[in-house]
Parts: sequence; structure tokens; C-alpha cells
Amino acid sequence: MKRALLVIDVQEEYVSGKLPVTYPPESLENILLAIDMANANEIPVILVQHTSLASAAETFLKGTPGWELLQEVSGRPYDYLVEKNLPGSFTGTDLESLLRGKNIDTITITGYMSQMCCDTTARQAFHRGFNVEFLSDAIGTLNVGNYAGEVTGEELHRAVLVTQAMRFSKVLDTEDWIDGLR
Repeated sequence: MKRALLVIDVQEEYVSGKLPVTYPPESLENILLAIDMANANEIPVILVQHTSLASAAETFLKGTPGWELLQEVSGRPYDYLVEKNLPGSFTGTDLESLLRGKNIDTITITGYMSQMCCDTTARQAFHRGFNVEFLSDAIGTLNVGNYAGEVTGEELHRAVLVTQAMRFSKVLDTEDWIDGLR
């Protein structure tokens, strides 16, 4: 198994911006731990950064404070940065060719948000033949409400984990993932 760690959209928007991630509360701590352990085990770390292409976007507009990667993430060693414009990290990017070029067959997903970019990327990876590890406590979300209804971050996160485990990913927590590296 040759893996890479994807750190998806750990940007200021999700910490100090309009979309603060609240569940699970330890997600950022576990993302940082996963990055450190990947680096210690010579696993490539790939940062993914979302950029909105709409000039009137309220979030993720390039160059704004909310668009910036968290310093705690970008200040750690990483191997590659992928800029994306849609929820899936493979769409319109060179991520797949990068992974194939390094003979990577397994991707480990961390980041934000559980139900959007992490879920979409996991499904895309599965469809492309990659093995996917989905770190349950190093992925996060928030309470969501819209015209279709409301759901707590905890309920939404749990639903994504259950769905991922049905077919797309091996869902495990960060400590179990680290134990598997040994």
C-alpha cells in the first residue's frame, strides 16, 4: 500500500470566517496530528485549497482572509498544493496524474467539510480505483439549515461516515490510522 494524505480545504473560512466548523470539536487537532505523522512516515502530504470563481462570492474568494490556508497547516511540510474550484478535489485539477505518477494507490482524507468536499473527493477517488481512508475525527462540519430542512453537525457527520463506510472508504479515527502506520 502506498498512500498520500489529502488535507482538504483547511482554510480560515472554516475557523474564523462565515462557516465555522464545530463538529467534531477536535478535528483540527487531529488534522495537524495526521500531517505530522504523515511527514514522520514519509507519506506525501497534499494540501487542497478551495477557490471560488464567482467574483461576487461571499466565501473562498482568492486573496481574501477566509481563502487563506490555516497557518498551522501551511506552515508544516507538505509536498504539493492543489487549487480546486468545485467540491471534488479531482475535478479540473492535476491530482489524479500526481497520484498516479507517484504510484499511490491509497488516499487518506482529512479536512473540511465532511458532507461536501471530503465526501465528494472520497467518492471520486473510489471511482478512479483508489483505496480511500476517511479519518472520522480529522474531518469536520457544522450545523446546516436551508430550504430543505435542518441538521446538526453531529448528525450530518455521522450520516456521512456511515455512508462512506458502506462502500467508498475505510472509516477510522486518527489514532487507529497512526497505529496502522506502525
